[in-house]
Amino acid sequence: MMISIRPASERGHFDHGWLDTWHSFSFSEYQDPAHTSYSNLRVINEDRVAPGRGFATHGHSDMEIMTYVLSGSLEHKDSLGNGSVIRPGDVQRMSAGTGVRHSEYNPSPEVPVHLLQVWLLPNRLGVVPGYAQRHYPQEARRGRLCLIMSPDGRDGSIDSHQDALVYATLLEAGEAVRLGLAPGRCAYVQVAAGGVRLNGLDLTAGDGARVQDESGVEIAAQGPAEALVFDLPG
Repeated sequence: MMISIRPASERGHFDHGWLDTWHSFSFSEYQDPAHTSYSNLRVINEDRVAPGRGFATHGHSDMEIMTYVLSGSLEHKDSLGNGSVIRPGDVQRMSAGTGVRHSEYNPSPEVPVHLLQVWLLPNRLGVVPGYAQRHYPQEARRGRLCLIMSPDGRDGSIDSHQDALVYATLLEAGEAVRLGLAPGRCAYVQVAAGGVRLNGLDLTAGDGARVQDESGVEIAAQGPAEALVFDLPG
């Protein structure tokens, strides 16, 4: 049995003024051979984007990209003709496939946007690019594991080209959730806000944890908390 904690303070960090970003895995200028990926999980970036600023149009290919907004709002436009504003509770998935270009901006003149962007390696290359967005209200995530992304779109989740089950949870102090792991599966937990105990180990906002050779993960909130949980191939 093994749980390896990735402390928030040890992630890659860059403050560009308009963008304050933390990288759990190697990304752009941050390269760490010990933290390049985990299973098919390639990127978890925690970004804070200043009002009225954002990422100019740029391209991606052969990647499943999920955006999860914690506070504020993010405006998305892409070469597929999609345009939307992503707010807390919204989950966006973009399958880059053969190639897509997009921009992401904070449309607010006053309020920063705080988000997690997750990249998963696709299970096959060269798929037709695709886009999906769905809202998961607080009551759907409160005190339970809400499935937000899966390979087949089960239980109201968004489908993706990868064998990954992604859950979101909102917990109050004393609440706990548990996810059983099938043989050959592993997990990654990313704490987005607050503090939790993961199988008896303390984690705080920004911390991540790799979970291997465990029968499951139990997350108990020590106060108001928010987390993403990934059920991944071992």
